[in-house]
Amino acid sequence: MIRIKAWFKSGAPWVWLNAAAVSTCLIMVVGVLGLIVVRGAGHFWPAPVVQFSYQEPDGQTRTIIGEHVDTSITPAAMAKSSGHIMADDEDTLVQYLVKTGNRDITGTDFRWILERNIKQQQSPAELMVVERREWGNFYGQLVAVKESGKVIAEGEQAGPVAQARINEALAVFDEIAHLEKKEVGGINYKLDQLRLEQKGLQLKNRWDAAAEQRISVEKAELEIEYKKYQAQLLELYKQIRRDSLVAKTESGQEVEVPLAKVVRVYWPNTMSMFDKIGHYGVKVVEFLTDDPREANTEGGIFPAIFGTVMMVLMMSVIVTPFGVIAAVYLREYAKQGFITRLIRIAVNNLAGVPSIVYGVFGLGFFVYILGGNIDQLFYPEAAPAPVYGTPGLLWASITLALLTLPVVIVSTEEGLARIPRSIREGSLALGATKLETLWLTVLPMASPAMMTGLILAVARAAGEVAPLMLVGVVKLAPTLPLDGNYPFLHLDRKFMHLGFHIYDVGFQSPNVEAARPLVYATSLLLVLVIVGLNLSAILIRNHLREKYRALEG
Repeated sequence: MIRIKAWFKSGAPWVWLNAAAVSTCLIMVVGVLGLIVVRGAGHFWPAPVVQFSYQEPDGQTRTIIGEHVDTSITPAAMAKSSGHIMADDEDTLVQYLVKTGNRDITGTDFRWILERNIKQQQSPAELMVVERREWGNFYGQLVAVKESGKVIAEGEQAGPVAQARINEALAVFDEIAHLEKKEVGGINYKLDQLRLEQKGLQLKNRWDAAAEQRISVEKAELEIEYKKYQAQLLELYKQIRRDSLVAKTESGQEVEVPLAKVVRVYWPNTMSMFDKIGHYGVKVVEFLTDDPREANTEGGIFPAIFGTVMMVLMMSVIVTPFGVIAAVYLREYAKQGFITRLIRIAVNNLAGVPSIVYGVFGLGFFVYILGGNIDQLFYPEAAPAPVYGTPGLLWASITLALLTLPVVIVSTEEGLARIPRSIREGSLALGATKLETLWLTVLPMASPAMMTGLILAVARAAGEVAPLMLVGVVKLAPTLPLDGNYPFLHLDRKFMHLGFHIYDVGFQSPNVEAARPLVYATSLLLVLVIVGLNLSAILIRNHLREKYRALEG
């Protein structure tokens, strides 16, 4: 008993308890990250297509084609309670989740089948996967390739011809996307600016014959250019709609798939390891660089990556000077008393306010009050459509800057407090003013602490979703906040965000099973983006720390 009491008094149990708690937390974090990495990174690997010979509950045998996605093992007692008929010698009910695709034909992408009802399963070489821009994947067998309704290849020749025509169609589709987004989009933007300019001149009573003639000439030039691009687009659409694939489904039905809706065709059961690695790389690049499609459950997430990084950078530019100035005032200039202690308590409490509260404040103050007044003063010609009186990138960045401001203030204050008083006194003794001492000596030495606050702010802001739903983020943004149209950076535009994209795909998607792998992949990417931003800040902090280590000593 004495030894136990002495052991407790030594503090060793609390050391072991802390070590156990830290170990448990690390195991949980590593487990979560491992799950995200395995599920997210594995989403792009080409899975084999299996052909099942399956006995339906009515006794008929039919063919089911698809990817074996998941396996469910249910105890017999639980299966019986769910309505399944179990034999006396069956201990478990095994079910396969099969991605059958062909949603436009069958009405669903996935199906659960019972393992005991599978008569035969194989992976024929002729089974193909067609990734489409609409209706998800198509699984079946390639029958023929058509050009303008006429068969140009069938049988063994259909595969190479189909790949060649798909590559041509993808090149045409890229040209169409360029013309629609860059050229036609730019013309529409300029026409809208001319409309706003005309309305503004009319409101200021400066609309005269000269202004009318100038704007009419500019409109006429833009309309001529618009018609030229429209003619090019019509020709390209005719070209891309010319070819189609004829494919056979699992039921033997032949379906014609236009190449205009095809992203790629591949035969996974015949792919070598190098082919699969190449396919994996192409899918990863597509995921990082393309726009989303199919209600965000297919395609890429580049707009969400761009929006997340830009918002975090803008938030950092806003929060850093304000946080540093507030910390400097509280530590260096403010009289240390009851009011100052009260302000510090308020700042610490602000760090614990739920983020949705900041979102409501941002919507009410920044968007409706501040943005609405900006529209009335500077953009009356845009009324009744709001410019800054609506959620956008600027208000989202300011709201998150306000949310993370307490972290920067506290970290900077701690850094200022660690600087020895002798350094300040030495600088003042050499004839420097208080401002010069602060700017040239104290702040550089406290810069590692500022970077620590910024790192914590970035880590929190990059993963926030609730406030962004109110002040700027959307499910799908038609244009990026940064483009080639003046003024190039459009702070009033709404944007996409990785955190909201995860929420939307995971909880708002009409096709949950199809969206689940994308949730893991996007979560993995969000973790990597946050790690990348934090590593950049940590490298800067470490450089500054080494630079001023001698002075601190």
